[in-house]
Amino acid sequence: MSDEFENVARMIESAGSVVALTGAGISVESGIPDFRSPGGLWTRFDPSIYATFESFVNDPSKFWEMAEELNPLLEGAEPNPGHLALVELERLGKCDTVITQNIDNLHQRAGSSDVLELHGTFRCGTCLKCGMKHTYEEIEQAAAGRVVPVCMSCGGSIKPDVVLFGEPLNARVLQRAVELATGCDLMIVVGSGLEVFPAASLPDYARRGNARLVFFNIATTAFDSVADVIIVGKAGETLPRVVEVYRGLSEGCTGTE
Repeated sequence: MSDEFENVARMIESAGSVVALTGAGISVESGIPDFRSPGGLWTRFDPSIYATFESFVNDPSKFWEMAEELNPLLEGAEPNPGHLALVELERLGKCDTVITQNIDNLHQRAGSSDVLELHGTFRCGTCLKCGMKHTYEEIEQAAAGRVVPVCMSCGGSIKPDVVLFGEPLNARVLQRAVELATGCDLMIVVGSGLEVFPAASLPDYARRGNARLVFFNIATTAFDSVADVIIVGKAGETLPRVVEVYRGLSEGCTGTE
């Protein structure tokens, strides 16, 4: 395993542009269960009823019923060593951007300065009637004593800024993610099963641009055949080790101890 860590560290050392793509796996280590895993959110809340854009427009109370369980979990989670390792790579000049499928704001809380949230964030919301933006704290205040938070300006329903099923991704965010993937020298994929598109297509864009690919995951993915290196294990354990080895290389050391 130490040879794999050094191999990845040398890829980072030689890369001019490094981009990270993260999925649910990195947040699981912060206590946020993967929605799709056994016992996850979708086993208890049918997304076709609770989490589609159409169902939200027709009856937003269903979503907010689910959010009563989800939001405190997201709000109480803390960044783990995997998040912090990506921050350290940025500090060392070796992680330009984190592209994430997660809505939990943990990369920002850890200290990453450039985070693209493909699926949005639970930390704010927008009134479907007038378009007024609301912070998480304002949404909590608007929800006091009622099932559905309503806009402080017009009384319309507030929709959280997460991408629901049947709702398109933010075109600007997606376009920048594709540009970063296409232009990077190295893409580090962390905790993503690469099952959800269009996020799952980003490693392919990176490969088309001749980037190298490193996967950090606890399980195999359907895209493992395109990776240059696969590191199996928890991100909170493996990513910090790679950063440690890279730091040693950048300081002129050649060993992995």
